[in-house]
Amino acid sequence: MAKKIVGYIKLQIPAGKANPSPPVGPALGQRGLNIMQFVKEFNAATQQMEPGTPTPVVITAYSDRTFSFITKTPPNTYFLLKAAKVEKGSTTPGKGGNVGRVTKTQLREIAATKMKDMNANDVEAAVRMLAGSARSMGLSVVEG
Repeated sequence: MAKKIVGYIKLQIPAGKANPSPPVGPALGQRGLNIMQFVKEFNAATQQMEPGTPTPVVITAYSDRTFSFITKTPPNTYFLLKAAKVEKGSTTPGKGGNVGRVTKTQLREIAATKMKDMNANDVEAAVRMLAGSARSMGLSVVEG
């Protein structure tokens, strides 16, 4: 018989750096899940990634107080800022305050990486989505 799902918990945790402090501890504790077991399993699952990479995770909590989790690819903004080599986006995008630039080639590489988690039919549609995100962050998109 399949286990009964009591809920889903969505968190964004730096790769390899999960610990029982907030937001992880309280989110899992209120469902009665074993916090340290999740921390160990998450850190083991993300150890091959670059440490500190923000990693979205969806935890499925079951009625017998067990859990399973799925890690997703890091957010688009993380990849865009990394490609543009800037710390953070513009505070006033669209008003001429471009903080960096990304090339179409870089967008294509990001799209290929993110494709399984994006809501796009093909890589070109994903590139257009990423270009829109880049512009809203104050990054200019150039050919190349």
